[in-house]
Amino acid sequence: MRIVFLTDIHANREAFEACLADARRRGYDRMVLLGDFVGYGADPSWVVDVCARLVDDGATALLGNHDAAVFGSDEDMNSRAQAAIRWTRGKLDAAQTAWLKALPLSVREDDRLYVHANGWSPESWGYVTGPDEAERSMRKTDARATFCGHTHVPVIYHMSPARPAAPFVPVPDRPVPFLTSRCWLAVIGSVGQPRDGMAAACWAVYDTDTREIVYRRVPYDVDAAATKIRDAGLPTSLAERLYRGR
Repeated sequence: MRIVFLTDIHANREAFEACLADARRRGYDRMVLLGDFVGYGADPSWVVDVCARLVDDGATALLGNHDAAVFGSDEDMNSRAQAAIRWTRGKLDAAQTAWLKALPLSVREDDRLYVHANGWSPESWGYVTGPDEAERSMRKTDARATFCGHTHVPVIYHMSPARPAAPFVPVPDRPVPFLTSRCWLAVIGSVGQPRDGMAAACWAVYDTDTREIVYRRVPYDVDAAATKIRDAGLPTSLAERLYRGR
């Protein structure tokens, strides 16, 4: 079974459309959406509606911290994120907000754990930014493989029983085998706001039969997405960072 993972869409319609088209061309059996559908970008209503339809068609969707801020508190966010969330609240209707509110924090499927932020405390929104956090996450679950987002930077961590976690930066289009002798944590890069120095949108596909993951980078119309952000009156830095992938 080929499982497509998309995360941190952040209301970027152009990036999301490009990734969905790329995934459909390549074919898949299941789709998992790892959260943060809104925030930063200018198309929250469209993105939420598309994700809701994907879930109706069998996809799994998780709650992200920006999604939770729509119906909860944004006090722990920086000023740009706060501005985007407060703007987003006025763009979503009651049904769309209720859809976000009903999303789970984590989902377990066979030997896999799906979560937006981490496996040790999904509701805390703690970041997996290095081997220590990756190991903490992997040791809190008996899942063989964890798939998450949140950092916007694609990286894979692996851990053997007698060794600490170690990172590996995946190369686009090059399969990475998940050896059964190790535990794995795959941080899927962001669709809508990459932060690894590449502007192209990121998604990944995992094959449960071969136990291989492949990361994809997809160019999209950054100009259109950035113009929408500016026209919406959102912080201009949210548009500018799309070009830098930072």
